[in-house]
Amino acid sequence: MFLQHLLNGITIGGSYALIALGYTLVYGVLKLINFAHGEVYMIGAYLGYVLVTLLPAVPFFQSHLIVALLAILVLAAFLCALYGFYLEKICYRSLRGAPKLSPLISALGASIFLQNFVMITMGAKDKIFPQLFTVQSMRLAGVSFTWLQLVMIGSSLVLMVCLWWFINRTKLGIAIKATSTDPYMAQLLGINVDTVISATFMVGSFLAACAGVMIGLYYGTINFTLGYLGGMKAFTAAVLGGIGNVPGAMAGGVLLGVIEALGAGYFSAEYKDVYAFFILVAVLIFRPSGLLGKRIHERG
Repeated sequence: MFLQHLLNGITIGGSYALIALGYTLVYGVLKLINFAHGEVYMIGAYLGYVLVTLLPAVPFFQSHLIVALLAILVLAAFLCALYGFYLEKICYRSLRGAPKLSPLISALGASIFLQNFVMITMGAKDKIFPQLFTVQSMRLAGVSFTWLQLVMIGSSLVLMVCLWWFINRTKLGIAIKATSTDPYMAQLLGINVDTVISATFMVGSFLAACAGVMIGLYYGTINFTLGYLGGMKAFTAAVLGGIGNVPGAMAGGVLLGVIEALGAGYFSAEYKDVYAFFILVAVLIFRPSGLLGKRIHERG
């Protein structure tokens, strides 16, 4: 039973980690909590829904479901990255020198706008994801799992490894770390800070869209309020791991998913969404810096 709940928690926790990375990247660069990030994740889920209803109808994808899923993830993620780019450009760029309350209000306004935009364009009723994968479960060592769970865990792991490589091994990733450390000095060294910040929003939105598609496939339904709860859980994961710390966001997301699954399994599934808020309050009281403490570029 424990292993079953652990697998379920890791499956959903990987998606929480992907969303949490968007919060942590933006905070690391701008010292800003992008409260509209949850709605970007929700838009990614809706883009995934539209693509899931269209792409599998193509004869080629009918016999290549894994390729279809990868195509859906990539297309939804790239489209959502554009949302992230324009979100930063319209809502945050002109407010960089303003008091900290101003971008916070702008973020809340953007969140409300995007939520209502999706409600008007896509309707207020829940959308049902077509099933791409068989729901038949397999068993190994007493643990039941599906192909979708394996794909979600594998995709989350690959995306997190790719992000680590991007941050630590590419020029743009190193520029993001430099800007996070000291944007003024980075600008003096020839780094285009505007480009770096835009790229940070796009990367975070890319990852959130992938999580949105996977969550939609996993639960089977989405609605326009999806971003609020998902965003709050991912924010909790980012705080749990240490806001601004990339490995911390990864670990915090997986840990939150496991705690949620164990709580639902051993206590009550009706309160599974409450556990995240208990954790958030506990971390803010007893460990405000998160489990991994300082941001990764400040260590070592």
